[in-house]
Amino acid sequence: MSNQTPVADTETFLRELLISTAAAHGVHERDDLGGVYDEDWPRWYAAYMARELTAAGHAIVRSEP
Repeated sequence: MSNQTPVADTETFLRELLISTAAAHGVHERDDLGGVYDEDWPRWYAAYMARELTAAGHAIVRSEP
């Protein structure tokens, strides 16, 4: 059994995380890629979101069926 507490409003939490990730990715494209479209954006999003979740003390855990 996990001791993880679910996020009360998961949809809102994920929406806000996606919005902040999109904003950070825009800065990445502008500053790090010189304004070039990032073809590998899903990998960047996944890495960024994983770091943000960990930094905020969240973990994604598989629930038991």
